Amino acid sequence: MQRAGDRVRITAQLIDALKGHHLWAERYDREMKDIFAIQDEITMRILIALQVRLTEGEQATYQSKGTRNLDAYLKYLQGRQCALTYKKDDNIKARKITEEAINLDPNYHGGYYLLSLVELQDVWLGISKSPGESLKRSIELAKKSIALEDTSAPHQILASIYVLMRKYDDALAEARKASEMEPSGGGSHMILGHVLFMSDRADEAIPVLEKAIRLNPYPPSNYFHNLAWAYVVLGKYEEAISAAKRAVRIEPGNILARLVLVSSYSLSDREAEARVEAEEVLRINPNWSVDENEKRATLNNRDKVKTIYDSYRKAGLK
Repeated sequence: MQRAGDRVRITAQLIDALKGHHLWAERYDREMKDIFAIQDEITMRILIALQVRLTEGEQATYQSKGTRNLDAYLKYLQGRQCALTYKKDDNIKARKITEEAINLDPNYHGGYYLLSLVELQDVWLGISKSPGESLKRSIELAKKSIALEDTSAPHQILASIYVLMRKYDDALAEARKASEMEPSGGGSHMILGHVLFMSDRADEAIPVLEKAIRLNPYPPSNYFHNLAWAYVVLGKYEEAISAAKRAVRIEPGNILARLVLVSSYSLSDREAEARVEAEEVLRINPNWSVDENEKRATLNNRDKVKTIYDSYRKAGLK
């Protein structure tokens, strides 16, 4: 940091510690009014820049818009990290952290988007005691986020909700809008791929999901479990196993990825491996039920739904 009169210059640089290569640098010139406000502003700008450079790509820029409150943004990032593990306990933590972010900045759209995701995942993960009410709250929160800042993320949530409501045309419209708003975003393409395979258009979903993975240098596990499910629907079980294993390496507790493995191994007559994965499903959620989940299954092809759920029964799940 350099200072000249009432001006301050801060230079930040990122170096690859192993290879010694320069990765990123930025210089910030500011007036010396409130050093603590400057510190928060520069910290947030550096944080966003590193996310763009190393993890989220341009999606990080959209996520950070709408708040100058560093603490609210940090809470958002913590909550999002918890939500993306696809674990019950972590989703409960994500709710608490996200509510804290909203309290810190009630006008930050990211907080409402993330709380909408938490409500949606309460349904996916079987936490919600009233799935219909959870989906209603999720829609309201996504629309509130859009009203504050119209970004791709809440449209992705709406697309996922409409799939659960079996409104496939509405889901595709929201997913396509999300990908148009964020053409270089991995997340928007991942959701479009998800909606396509749930609409029984898995052959169209696979190239979209592969593009999503290319766009995000460090994709979370759901990119791979969605790709795996698309392969299952097409009967390409070896490809499904490969993608699901990548999801599990990223997040071992991802029950949706474990279920892909159960189904793929079972349908490939690899019974021993299917049963091992079925035990993992019950370790993650001892109350997971084939019958209850089959009733809620939203894949738009009932014959394929029956095939998948019969494969769970064959592996010992009930």
